[in-house]
Amino acid sequence: MSSASSVNDALTSYAAGRITSDQLVGVVAAAYYREQGAGSREQLKPIIAVIEKAHPGMVELAHTAGRPGFVVRLAERPFPKRFEPELLRAVQAATAPGSLLLAPEAAPRSPLPAPGLFARIVGAIRRVFSA
Repeated sequence: MSSASSVNDALTSYAAGRITSDQLVGVVAAAYYREQGAGSREQLKPIIAVIEKAHPGMVELAHTAGRPGFVVRLAERPFPKRFEPELLRAVQAATAPGSLLLAPEAAPRSPLPAPGLFARIVGAIRRVFSA
C-alpha cells in the first residue's frame, strides 16, 4: 500500500468516524514530512495547518543511523478535543468529491530500481533489531 492510499484511507476513515484524531494526526504528519514531491504535500497543508495550530510541536524529526534523512516521531500528547471540529472540516474539505487529494496521482517514478527480495528481507531484519 502506498503512502498516498494510506493517507486517503485515514482521511476517509476519520471523516466517517472510524479512527480517532490522534491516529489521523500520526498518519498525516508522517506522510507530510516524508513526502519529497510538492504534489501531495501541498494538498495536505490545510490539514497540517490545523494540526500545527492545535498541537504545536507535535512531531520530532530524529536522526536515523541506518539511512540518510530523518524519522518522524509523534509527541506523546493527545490531540486537543476543542480543535477536532476544525480538523474535521479540513479533512472533509480535503476529501470532497472535487478534491485533488483523493484523485489518483501521476507521481514521477524514482530513478532508483525497486529493492529486490533479498534487500527487503535484510531491511526487515535490520528494522527488527534497531527497534
